[in-house]
Amino acid sequence: MKITAEEVEYVSKLARLELSPEETIEMAGQLDRILAYVDKLNELDTGRVEPTTHAISITNAFREDVLKDSLTQEKALANGPARNGESFVVPKVI
Repeated sequence: MKITAEEVEYVSKLARLELSPEETIEMAGQLDRILAYVDKLNELDTGRVEPTTHAISITNAFREDVLKDSLTQEKALANGPARNGESFVVPKVI
């Protein structure tokens, strides 16, 4: 597939991009090489390749959903710099 400089100029105007004539020609060449590579990939027979979501095998990393004891209020407040008995004390912002 060949991308012309005129097509690049048309699309750049739609995208409100200002390209110099040199940039337009360079962009046309780059897009042409990209599309040529995609055409080459389309030549591959992928009929027996299973669709995947990752390039490598990944197993589920989720842990079991097991109920555990949570921190008590006393333990949670123990690491705070200041507290008033049942909550953290923070500096006034306003």
